[in-house]
Amino acid sequence: MVAMNSFWFLNREADTQLSSDTDLEDPDVKNAKLAKGKAGKKGKKAPGEKGKGGAAKGAGLGRVNGHHQENGRENMTLFEVVKMGKSATQSVVDDWIESYKNDRDIALLDLINFFIQCSGCKGAVSAEMFRHMQNSEIIRKMTEEFDEDSGDYPLTMAGPLWKKFKSSFCEFIGVLVRQCQYSIIYDEYMMDTVISLLTGLSDSQVRAFRHTSTLAAMKLMTALVNVALNLSINMDNTQRQYEAERNKVMAKRANDRLELLLQKRKELQENQDEIENMMNAIFKGVFVHRYRDAIAEIRAICIEEIGVWMKMYSDAFLNDSYLKYVGWTMHDKQGEVRLKCLTALQGLYYNRELNTRLELFTSRFKDRIVSMTLDKEYDVAVQAIKLLTLVLHSSDEVLTAEDCESVYHLVYSAHRPVAVAAGEFLYKKLFSHRGPEEEEMPRRGRQSVNGNLIKTTVFFFLESELHEHGAYLVDSLWECAGELLKDWESIISLLLDEPMPGEEALTDHQETALIEIMLCAIRQACECHPPVGRGTGKRVLTAKEKKTQLDDRTRITEIFAVALPLLLAKYCVDAEKVTNLLQLPQFFDLEIYTTGRLEKHLESLLRQIREVVEKHTETDVLEACSMTYHALCNEEFTIFNRVDIARSQLLDELVDKFNRLLEDFLQEGEEPDEDDAYQVLSTLKRITAFHNAHDLSKWDLFTSNYKLLNTGLQNGDMPEQIVIHAMQCTHYVILWHLSKVSEGSSTKGDMVTLRKQMRAFCLMCQSYLTSVNTTVKEQAFTILCDALMIFSHQIVSLGREQLEALIYTPDSSLQAELLNFILDHVFIDQDDDNNSTDGQHDDEASKIEALHKRRNLLAAYCKLIIYNVVEMNTGADIFKQYMRYYNDYGDIIKETMSKTRQIDKIQCAKTLILSLQQLFNEMLSDLGCNFDRSSSSFCGIKELARRFSLTFGLDQLKTREAIAMLHKDGIEFAFKEPSPQGEGNPPLNLAFLDILSEFSSKLLRQDKKTVHLYLERFMTFQMALQREDCWLPLISYRNSLQAGGDDDTMSVISGYSSRGSSIRSKKAKPASTGKRKLPEGEGPTQSHRTESSSCSTDAVWMNREQNVQTPVMMPSPHLSSTVLRDPKKMRPEESYMGVYQQHPQTPMDYNRRSSGLMEDDEEPIVEDVMMSSEDRLEDLNEGMDFDTMDIDLPPSKNRRERSELKPDYFDPSSIMDDSVGIGLLLRVK
Repeated sequence: MVAMNSFWFLNREADTQLSSDTDLEDPDVKNAKLAKGKAGKKGKKAPGEKGKGGAAKGAGLGRVNGHHQENGRENMTLFEVVKMGKSATQSVVDDWIESYKNDRDIALLDLINFFIQCSGCKGAVSAEMFRHMQNSEIIRKMTEEFDEDSGDYPLTMAGPLWKKFKSSFCEFIGVLVRQCQYSIIYDEYMMDTVISLLTGLSDSQVRAFRHTSTLAAMKLMTALVNVALNLSINMDNTQRQYEAERNKVMAKRANDRLELLLQKRKELQENQDEIENMMNAIFKGVFVHRYRDAIAEIRAICIEEIGVWMKMYSDAFLNDSYLKYVGWTMHDKQGEVRLKCLTALQGLYYNRELNTRLELFTSRFKDRIVSMTLDKEYDVAVQAIKLLTLVLHSSDEVLTAEDCESVYHLVYSAHRPVAVAAGEFLYKKLFSHRGPEEEEMPRRGRQSVNGNLIKTTVFFFLESELHEHGAYLVDSLWECAGELLKDWESIISLLLDEPMPGEEALTDHQETALIEIMLCAIRQACECHPPVGRGTGKRVLTAKEKKTQLDDRTRITEIFAVALPLLLAKYCVDAEKVTNLLQLPQFFDLEIYTTGRLEKHLESLLRQIREVVEKHTETDVLEACSMTYHALCNEEFTIFNRVDIARSQLLDELVDKFNRLLEDFLQEGEEPDEDDAYQVLSTLKRITAFHNAHDLSKWDLFTSNYKLLNTGLQNGDMPEQIVIHAMQCTHYVILWHLSKVSEGSSTKGDMVTLRKQMRAFCLMCQSYLTSVNTTVKEQAFTILCDALMIFSHQIVSLGREQLEALIYTPDSSLQAELLNFILDHVFIDQDDDNNSTDGQHDDEASKIEALHKRRNLLAAYCKLIIYNVVEMNTGADIFKQYMRYYNDYGDIIKETMSKTRQIDKIQCAKTLILSLQQLFNEMLSDLGCNFDRSSSSFCGIKELARRFSLTFGLDQLKTREAIAMLHKDGIEFAFKEPSPQGEGNPPLNLAFLDILSEFSSKLLRQDKKTVHLYLERFMTFQMALQREDCWLPLISYRNSLQAGGDDDTMSVISGYSSRGSSIRSKKAKPASTGKRKLPEGEGPTQSHRTESSSCSTDAVWMNREQNVQTPVMMPSPHLSSTVLRDPKKMRPEESYMGVYQQHPQTPMDYNRRSSGLMEDDEEPIVEDVMMSSEDRLEDLNEGMDFDTMDIDLPPSKNRRERSELKPDYFDPSSIMDDSVGIGLLLRVK
């Protein structure tokens, strides 16, 4: 095609690109580049001559700052018209074209001011400036007039007026080129001026100019590509017409037509050359620089548009010269840019005709696309999977088995869009290919196509070895394979029918997996919401979805009401299969049993359930049977009586059998027989499982169970499982009794009976807390915590004052026993927990299970603290474990502290200081009174105090009284015990003041003075004069109170004197490079501190540096807690050492020169204006969490050495290197 030959210059490699890293290159050089390729054309002139024509003589007439003046009335500018968005873009462009034809300089000045105003600049280009100033001078002038008070500009502003501005702006540019494509764009004036202006603006250090001009340039390029495509089509048509005419015989050939066609082809070729040069200028002048801009939005614009070009005009742009930019940018550190790369590629891979041109790109970047399925940005991961699905759709040979397997496992992802995309990929790979022999197979049944696909699903499920996550697999496949998963007939046939001759039957393991998948599919069809962990909540179903749900539920009931008894009969001895099958009736429409005349199948189902109860003793199976009876015993349906009779008969037999066995079991004088114990335990398990969901109060199970527990307590030889289930059953008895009393359908005697039973049972459980068996103690503890919560003062809430007599408050002995249980069984090392693993191997799974159990025990006790069931000060023994067991229970303890503070701030503060005092006393008992304050024990207590201090938050007024009380208790504790070495020596607990100083920063200024006065009450005159090391805690604490009067934001550091202060105010001088690190979790507190505080005096800091020598624990910092300094104020030699220092945001001085940072022949280099803004913080900080861009481009000819310059903010690789450097620096420090 002729068009392909015309794009040779546009397709050249980047080493011939325009290379300039300066602010704004010389306009003459730019114009020379823009006019490159035009020199041989007749009558062409460079855009630098724009103001020299005769039409410019009256350019300034009738205009004020770019506004039309008609009869003294000011018209709206182009910017205002586009901003309003009320006028049709077509008419706005037509009016501008008409103006351009009348006076092109005036119209062009309007267009220039349109781009300037769209950037948010308040200035305007005057006719005088347009006539006599070069583009670089105009842009510099506009930069000086830019409003720096706000970082917002039209493309980033919020509000309804600005929401559609971007689309209106882009539409205006597209319509402008479309309306001018036949004449004006070839006049060598309008397009040259616009492209030169946009190229200059795109090189600006001002983000608003750069962002707006890049968007305009890219949309301009897209419009030109469309024009070039039309020209190419017209050239092809003209060429065909010419060939057809020339091939005619001489008699019929029209020479004049041949002349016209040749002339037309020549004109089209010239026009295409013009468009080619315009696109070349935009691509090399804007795209090549801005696709690696420091701002992610700008990079995303470039990648999005190049994808449009390749899709729109694939003959010219779909080659490796352009694809490489998309491939390189897939390594971008910002998710939105990576996302644009993937969406651009999807548009290309969707068209199968383009696949051959993408082969080299696919082979080069396939591994990167596969790795992006695990991107930390879920949107990127979703699009990466969809792109791989398109690649798979185009060719099965591109992706290897390893590539596919890396996507397969994502069907179990907790993020639903990722899982659904992976499910579609899995379906395309495993289920969408059908051979010719499968076309003739039946649609449903064991030998059907679906039957084979269902077996494939089972095989995949088993190979993934995630057998407890069948619901996730079903949910992932539901949208693409829902009809397959709802083929109940084929599933039932696979389970019940005998295999055909030559067919391999399903193994027992495969049948179990198939039943689990079947259950999950039934649940998904009936509940219509994703499994737990994948959805934010139940969404409102549409009318169509509700109808589908009802139809599915009806069909499920009709099919499985008949099949379920047969399935239970076949698998009745398999506990796992039966447990899943028994859950199916919960999803039935029970009315169909009557309307569909299926009563006989109901009778069969009830017989099978009874048989399962008699055969099994597993808790899961029995609870499934209990829930099935509960689902079927619905009084709204006519089948209730039939099911209720069957249930009552079963329970009568179970209770009678239990009472008979229990009487024989307890009356034996000798040790109980193992067979009798087994019979009692199995019957008790069945009763307990049913009592969970059914009210068995009429059988009076409390007496028999209490008798059983009492006997076990006296003899001490009762099997632990019998004791555990007896406790659980008794607990259910009391809860059902409470439910009946709460409904008001009981007598006063019932209330008295319940109160006696509850108290007796609590005393029984308390007695079992001293059992030698750990499992029994854990059960007693859990039930006690539940009972104390239920029968606490909360029971009378919501208008239930009649239950006040049931309130049970634990006495001090019970509280002490509960606390001792927690300390003995929860706060232990993993290796010491030998009993909780039940003799299993010490593998990872058993450790996790044991930890989960201990977390539940701790949470149960913490609820008692939160709801004020036990004394709050008992929480001191819990809070003091915060640091030691932070990984295991840190979240629970922190939440408990937060809730207790909401209940009573002062009591919570007293509890916190009590926990620190307990740790201090323990340290004294271990190390003695002459301990070293640099020891790990003391530093650990000090670090815990600092963590406690952070939990008080930023609002000092809310915590004022609590903090004051904390200091009061701390001071009293420090001077409580006199020195064991006699008078003249510091008190025994004086070092506690060093710990207490961590809370000084939370005191208000006036409160610091009050606390200091309170401290002086305990001090003698001699104490104030002491300067020995043993008195350093007192000196440090006094300094913290005195210095704090000037600085409320500083946590006093009793560490090395070289550490210095943490955060200074606005007036502070730059601190030294050695700073205190912000620990994890402290960042938000420090970064939001008020700026009203001022620095402490130099004398105070000098005094502290001379006196304070105790080291302090320095945990590694968290990067998100940093606050960037203003880049303008950061000298190269400072690098990022001052990253923790706060500085006020000041306007950018674009004319300020940085000494030693530029060459003599270049414009001043200034930082990117937005790199100093708070909202661009992540551009520097997030690099260490993302993949770094690896762009193999030759260096620019004017590129200077890195050691001599600040980072090149237009080079993303440099940004990433710097951001990674920050992370490394912070870690090393």
